[in-house]
Amino acid sequence: MVADLLGEPSLVVALVRLFDGLPLAPPRRRGRGRPAVYPDRLFLKALVVMVVKRLPKVGTLLSVLEEPTPEMRRLRALLSEGGRFPCRRTWERRLRAVPDALPAQIGCLGRHLVTVLDPWAAAAGRAAAVDSTALRARGGEWHRTHRLAGVVPHTSIDTEAGWTRSGWHGWVYGWKLHLAVTAAAVWIPLAAEVTPANVADNELAPALLPELPPALRFLLADVAYADPALHRACAAADLTLVTPRRGAYPHVDDGVEVRRVFHRLRSRSIETWNGQFKGIFDCSDRVPTRGRVATRRFLLGAVLVYQLVLLHRLALGADLRAGLKPCLRAA
Repeated sequence: MVADLLGEPSLVVALVRLFDGLPLAPPRRRGRGRPAVYPDRLFLKALVVMVVKRLPKVGTLLSVLEEPTPEMRRLRALLSEGGRFPCRRTWERRLRAVPDALPAQIGCLGRHLVTVLDPWAAAAGRAAAVDSTALRARGGEWHRTHRLAGVVPHTSIDTEAGWTRSGWHGWVYGWKLHLAVTAAAVWIPLAAEVTPANVADNELAPALLPELPPALRFLLADVAYADPALHRACAAADLTLVTPRRGAYPHVDDGVEVRRVFHRLRSRSIETWNGQFKGIFDCSDRVPTRGRVATRRFLLGAVLVYQLVLLHRLALGADLRAGLKPCLRAA
């Protein structure tokens, strides 16, 4: 597989093919009814195409795949099962369900990347940083007075988003990408979830813990995560949660210098990664999607593509930090 990737001229084809050799998260328990004809892996491959080609809608994806170019013909073959290409209703239904499976898949691939790359080999501590980044919703803003009155003053407003106040950006109407990233020489996304922006960081963080690799020992966070319940959840998972202390500055207790070192390490990893992610996937201004399903699919799919690009660049012997944006833009 690696030898084939070295000679593959199309990045999107290489990433789709790369998926065939990767571990998948355990499938979710299915309800009653007909068994699935097409495997989940096929729709994760389609999501890779949507993210890399900037195709936020399923209909746009299918229209692009119908183009008679060599690249699209190869992708249609890779997105077929037993010579059968899913119908439009199947694409829409299965891709609508994909976001619910993505947190587990990102966690599975994150653990695989940790095994392959061994990011903490050069450091004594095995740490990851956790944070959220606010992303503005597409369209207008639904202000509190209109929301309470049940009035949507403009059709462009995404009514499933929420408000949050960022110390850097001020008030933001939109979404939050909650993420854990290795604090090491290589930034590996380990766990991710997307919520409306009004969901508190410390309330969502316990949902990320089961996806973290067992080798992890320290979880670095900002003061928003200084929650006794989260400390207990981390301790139960054999993790040490490191956060700044609340209260007036400057702190003068014995642990202040140690916490300052951890805070710098956290900032250099996850805050830098957040900026890189927004630049690569054009999220610095607004997300390109509307609605919870489409926005979760796009943002979590972008995290998954980032993980795949790390594996692809590892196979090529390329830099795992620099050059990711031009690499994806060239696709």
